[in-house]
Amino acid sequence: MPVSVNLDALLDEPFRDLPLTDLVNAPVAALSGVSDEEAEGLRLAFGIATIGDLAANDFVRAATAIARMAEIAGAPE
Repeated sequence: MPVSVNLDALLDEPFRDLPLTDLVNAPVAALSGVSDEEAEGLRLAFGIATIGDLAANDFVRAATAIARMAEIAGAPE
């Protein structure tokens, strides 16, 4: 089933028209606000090279889970 979503605010210009199946393999620097230097830091520190790598990273997933559980528990962010 095709999915249509506007991600323009989240992506740098050259990546805005890519399908989601291609975006998952795009470099982390494709995300708006992530510089090439910051992307390199993620690669060196955590082995994160693509948007998919970032989404699947155990540390990112743990931090996201903790933040969501805190919201449910009513704790401040």
